[in-house]
Amino acid sequence: MQVTVSARHMEVSQKLREYAEEKAQKFPHFYDRVLSAEIVFDVEGLNHRCDIIVRGDHHTTFVAKEEHENPYAAFDAAEKDLERQLNRHKERHRNRKHPGMDGTPGGA
Repeated sequence: MQVTVSARHMEVSQKLREYAEEKAQKFPHFYDRVLSAEIVFDVEGLNHRCDIIVRGDHHTTFVAKEEHENPYAAFDAAEKDLERQLNRHKERHRNRKHPGMDGTPGGA
C-alpha cells in the first residue's frame, strides 16, 4: 500500500511522518482492498488539522478530517474515524448477499 504524507502551511517533522506512515500501514487490516492512503496536515492558528484520504478498489474513497491542538492527537482521532468507516464498509460488503446475518431484521 502506498502512503503519502504532506502538509500545508507547515513542515512535517520526520518523527510525525514516520508515526503517520506506521499507523497508516494498519489500514489494510481493517479492509484488505485498500490501495493507497494520503495524509495531509495543516495548521490554522493554534489548531492542527489532519485529513486522511484512503482509496480502495472500485473507486471507493474514505475520508476522515479532524482538528486538535496537537498534530498527533488530530491524526489519532482521524485514524479512529477512518477505522470505523473501513470496518463498517467491510461488514456491509461481506453481508450484502446475506441480509439479516448481522442481527438486523430482514433475513432468514
